[in-house]
Amino acid sequence: MRYNQLGRTGLFVSELCLGTMTFGGENKGQWQHIGQLEQDAVDPLVARALEAGINFIDTADVYSEGHSEELLGQSLKNLGVKRSDVVIATKFHGTVGKGPNDRGGSRGHIMDAVEASLKRLQTDHIDLYQIHAHDPVTPPEETLRALDDLVSRGLVRYVGVSNWPAWRIAKALGISDKRGYVRYETTQSYYTIAGRDLEREIVPLLQEEHVGLLVWSPLAGGLLSGKYGQGANAPKDARRANFDFPPVNMDRAWKVIAAMEKVADAKGVSVARVALAWLLHKPWVTSVIIGAKRLDQLDDNLAAVTLALSAEMKMLDEASALPPEYPGWMLARQGSQRRPATFGPDRG
Repeated sequence: MRYNQLGRTGLFVSELCLGTMTFGGENKGQWQHIGQLEQDAVDPLVARALEAGINFIDTADVYSEGHSEELLGQSLKNLGVKRSDVVIATKFHGTVGKGPNDRGGSRGHIMDAVEASLKRLQTDHIDLYQIHAHDPVTPPEETLRALDDLVSRGLVRYVGVSNWPAWRIAKALGISDKRGYVRYETTQSYYTIAGRDLEREIVPLLQEEHVGLLVWSPLAGGLLSGKYGQGANAPKDARRANFDFPPVNMDRAWKVIAAMEKVADAKGVSVARVALAWLLHKPWVTSVIIGAKRLDQLDDNLAAVTLALSAEMKMLDEASALPPEYPGWMLARQGSQRRPATFGPDRG
């Protein structure tokens, strides 16, 4: 297991992060289609992840209506995990009550949400507190000032965003720099070999500003798990059979899966392991969030850290390449005229 720097901070997190969306979904609406694990199943998964070197665990206050946080907090207690040995990330923004202020990125909701998450997690601080979505109503200054106060109080150590466009991340970074607020150190975003849209605008921003990338749904909601075949029905117990998300361009996805199957067959590994290894080979990825319902699934995901891809990366990149899109193709064309290699022997 390798450990990567979290954004610009001095904190290091494991390249794989244990996701907890499969925790506690029984009788919890849409969450029951993702996972229904209770404490007796959660504890062995958390123990195995920690044993493998994972020190980073991600949850959210909306997962299973807060029950996921409760199960995680209790699991760490049951296993006797030293608090400083684990980096806990959670998220706020989603609807957690019936009132008009039980959601969003307002100061009022943030202060209520953090206290509730701390109680459920049975801890005195959250290592990474992330706004789960873009709030089109609350001014970004209000959200950042509230988060800055939480960091000053020691309730939160670092902050991040999730599912934001590049321009909004850039604006927030500018506000933090101008006003001296804590800055967003990470974005938690959807990114897979079958969905590389992130590379158009967000990845260049992350590299330029040294913001960390935490990848959610690296197997595209199970599509890249190896359970699915073109034209075949999804297994009844598969997540996408009941919760078809995130959206994927299926014509492109089948082409990518076919390429991964060749690599998987040659290496003697699962398609899922190839999909995860492809992400782990990308230099802009800080950590890949993996979720599992069973120990064998978790073990297969964990093994991705040892799968080396060299020549295979070129083949997979070509099979999954994004179609050219403006202004990207124009920037590449015009930018090439300024690269030193285009000048004469005397460098101009």
